[in-house]
Amino acid sequence: MNQEHLISLLYGIQDPDIGQTLGQLKAVHSVEISGNRVRVFLEVIPPLHWIAKRLDYDCKALVLAHYPDAEVEVLVRESEHDANVARVFPQIKNLIAVSSGKGGVGKSTVAANLAAALAQRGARVGLLDADIYGPSQPTMYGMADQQMRAEKSPEGKVIGYPNEAYGVKVASIGFVMQRDQAAILRGPMLAGYFTMLVEQIQWGELDFLIFDLPPGTGDIQLTLTQRIPLSGAVVVTTPQEIALADVRRSIQMFNKVNVRVLGVVENMSHFIPQDLPDRKYYIFGQGGGQSVANEYGVSFLGEIPIDIRVREGADAGFPFVLDPESGSLGDSFREIASQVVRQVRKAQADAKSNAIAIEL
Repeated sequence: MNQEHLISLLYGIQDPDIGQTLGQLKAVHSVEISGNRVRVFLEVIPPLHWIAKRLDYDCKALVLAHYPDAEVEVLVRESEHDANVARVFPQIKNLIAVSSGKGGVGKSTVAANLAAALAQRGARVGLLDADIYGPSQPTMYGMADQQMRAEKSPEGKVIGYPNEAYGVKVASIGFVMQRDQAAILRGPMLAGYFTMLVEQIQWGELDFLIFDLPPGTGDIQLTLTQRIPLSGAVVVTTPQEIALADVRRSIQMFNKVNVRVLGVVENMSHFIPQDLPDRKYYIFGQGGGQSVANEYGVSFLGEIPIDIRVREGADAGFPFVLDPESGSLGDSFREIASQVVRQVRKAQADAKSNAIAIEL
């Protein structure tokens, strides 16, 4: 076996998320040969949870196609993470906002199931319920009657610790207020509460921190985008035009503050009666999410139909995607999670390319 030949072969393997070869991405760190044993070392743009097995398979298959008697081991590790995120949150790798232009489109439901789907795949996930006026994540994760543990540091600073369920760490103003207490706050106080949630929570090491934002384009959204180096934003909508008009405003806001829109999720896209599984009813219109994604040149991450089981899961404090019998509907959430991860990896690849171009 020839080392240079093996490296040239591996250079040609394509990263399916980013659409570039391992050679272009400089992902082949080294190749070691000892007799008929081959060890391939890759440094791949994170996160790895969705791509490591695919690259392991592709590398092994390619080497064995040319050297059938080889024993191949592939070791995949992450390349450096976003330096801007690491500077503010050294223990957190990716910061993702879930937003909507208006209320009532299922943004919090999407955020809850996105976080659960990521954790289901083995990622370390946190979920920050930043909807100060309508905190719903405590209910959706079965924590409505819980409070958040807090203590004072030696310097006198209050430190909070998120609650955890289903492998997801959750922090929310709902853990601080009484269950039926109204949050009566003006703009500066609103931003202050949000800053407290962000800066005084000890998350530990996370692969993803998901922000469930309040609807609209107000104080919290601006505070978040100004103070936190988001990896990107997911915008949730329903298909009808009245929702899409607000989605356009959300996308324009993120564009103005230089936050990458990872894509659009269309919730309540259609309804399929259980007794008529061949029928689809487009109650709120059809194709609106795809249309607005095309209009702004962002990705369409997927659509989620109306299904009572999702609502029942949210009310019962159990993210539906975790149901072993979630079937194709659960797959819709899981595919959206995969698409989000794919877009995060593309964003990191673009950022690295731009940094290299600036250096040159």
